[in-house]
Parts: sequence; C-alpha cells; structure tokens
Amino acid sequence: MNQQAEQARRLHQLHQQDHPLLLVNVWDAGSAQIIQETGATAIATGSWSVATAHGYADGEQLPFELVLANVQRICQRVDVPVTIDIEGGYGQTAAQVKRHVAQIMQQGAVGINLEDQLPQGNGLYSIQQQQARIRAAREAADEAAIPLFINARTDIFLQAAVETHDLAHIEAALQRAHAYAEAGAHGIFVPGLVDEQLIQLVCQQSQVAVNVMISAASPSIPALTACGVARISYGPQPYIQLMDTLKQSSLRVLAGQSF
Repeated sequence: MNQQAEQARRLHQLHQQDHPLLLVNVWDAGSAQIIQETGATAIATGSWSVATAHGYADGEQLPFELVLANVQRICQRVDVPVTIDIEGGYGQTAAQVKRHVAQIMQQGAVGINLEDQLPQGNGLYSIQQQQARIRAAREAADEAAIPLFINARTDIFLQAAVETHDLAHIEAALQRAHAYAEAGAHGIFVPGLVDEQLIQLVCQQSQVAVNVMISAASPSIPALTACGVARISYGPQPYIQLMDTLKQSSLRVLAGQSF
C-alpha cells in the first residue's frame, strides 16, 4: 500500500506545465509493457481501445469485471504509475462511483479519468451531480490512504463541432474545471479542443492541470507545452494505428505477398 501511495504521489509530480506528461494510451498488459520499455514514466489506458480489444463497443459496454481483470494484469506487469480511464465510473450515482473507484485502486491503479458525459452520450451531468461523483471518488481514495490522481474529463468540446468552439464553450468548461477542482479533482481533461488560443485560455485560467488529447487537428507538442498543457494523451490513436498495420499485413499475406 505504501508503494502504491508513492506511485500516486509520483503521478501527481509528473504533471508539469513546462514538461508535460506524455501518455501513449494502452489497452492491455502487453501494450503497457511495450510502452514502459520505451521509457514512459506512466501508463494510461484508453477506454475505447480497451473495450475494442476485448470485442466490445465503448461506452461502458465492457463488463466491469473485465475492466478490473485488465487493470490488475497491467499493474502487475509494469513498475510505473498506472492511471485508468473508467469512463463515467460505471455508475450514475455517487455511491456506485465510489465503490468502483475503490475496486480500481485495489487492483493497483493510482489515477483515473472520470467523465461528465451521461450514459450513451446524451448530454452532461449537471455540475452539482458531477461534483458529487468526484467527491465520492475522492472519499474512496482518502479511505484507502492513496492520493489518487482524479483527471476530471468534460465532454463539452466533444459534444460540439470543432468549428463552433468559442469563448462561451471555454467559459462553460472553466466553470466545470473550477467546480471539479473544488470537489477534489487534480486535472481537467478537455478532449476535442484543438484551437491553440482556446487551449491557452483554459491553461491560463484553470487551477488544476490541463489534459489535452492529440488528434490530427491538434497543435504540436511544443505548441501545447507553450500553452501550459501539463498532460498530453493519445486516446485511441495508438490502437487504431496498430490495428491498421495488422490489417494491412494480413491483406498482403492473403494476397500471397510477404508479411
């Protein structure tokens, strides 16, 4: 337990604006080991990749017992801090979130992503509802004596077309960032936000670490670092890239060509 608490503290320390934490998201123990071997200082899962690798759709369709088994295997095979994308916490109530976060920590994880998107993606939890869910996660961590890093994800930017992102969206995201920090979150995750100036505004006004997910339209890593981003992740992209390579290799083999 002491080692796990130390790993949690290390995960907190890795979030730095002048030297952001870079996370090539994994989906199982094997991919986690490969990423650690490249020199990664932390391991992060991506829910889409984990679900798809198990033959399920994203959106908490993967049975939670498989989520736990996957977390356990990952944590047993790597030595660096592990943070887990648990989507919406696999439950709408604070009590459900608390129970599931406790179970995730029992497998060895020291960080989580917790999103504010309602099940099936139909809107967002109210700020008050999501605060209660974050507080529940914080309570689970406090009771386990583990300084769990809670990365609070807001889906504001995923639920609006990129070309419509404006200051109103930023204000709404910052309102949630401040509220989530008050409830016990240590980071605000803004997937879908790609405008460099808007990202900079979020970084300047957020009181917690800002996490940006890389996409084809995202600024470069040096640009994001200059904006003040403290955590940069890749979501499903590593899995998609690897599976595309596998598909192309199979197509060549089935066409009678070399692997």
